[in-house]
Amino acid sequence: MTLRVGAAWLPSALLLLQVPGSLSLRGPRTVTGPVGGSLSVQCRYEEEYTERGKYWCKHSCLPLSERIVETTESEREARRGRVSIRDHPANLTFTVTLNRLTEDDAGRYGCGISIPWSPDIVFPVRVSVVPVPSPESVTSSPGPASFLPATTWPDVTGQETHDPSQQPRSLLSSVHFLLLVFLELPLLLSMLSAVLWVNLPQRTSAGRRGLPEEQNR
Repeated sequence: MTLRVGAAWLPSALLLLQVPGSLSLRGPRTVTGPVGGSLSVQCRYEEEYTERGKYWCKHSCLPLSERIVETTESEREARRGRVSIRDHPANLTFTVTLNRLTEDDAGRYGCGISIPWSPDIVFPVRVSVVPVPSPESVTSSPGPASFLPATTWPDVTGQETHDPSQQPRSLLSSVHFLLLVFLELPLLLSMLSAVLWVNLPQRTSAGRRGLPEEQNR
């Protein structure tokens, strides 16, 4: 009975050995990523922990639990499967990246800093993985119908219609009018003058013949 009670209290006792990272270690409380995608968690620490190892753990991150991936003083970057971690001492942060997310990756995690002979500093992070909607489920909601304004075209009359074939006709009409004025009209006048000139002597001679007859009477 005593052994069972001791075993039940052991995880809680180990958990109390850890120091919550409210000030020395900070980061996002919750991160979300899509299935098949990736997400990154950036945790910030104090300058005094620059040379300490950083790690990423799951669930309650007990001291005896397995660390998913961790860095050391000599190796600032590490990878294990789909999870990688990189320490950036220049800006006092380290970044954890999870690739090819699955629904099983959702749960409680923690950013941790290893402290030899002392409780580790752990900041809890909850990871959420959301499914990607299938193309069939993505439907576009119909928007309001849009109407284009009606285009009003001006009435085309016979005077406003420009027929290219009528331009040569108008040009020929102008030429014919000029020929009529400058050539045909003088010709007609000349012919009329000639007729009058021919008929004038006949009328004169006829008039002269009529005078003696009137005198004889």
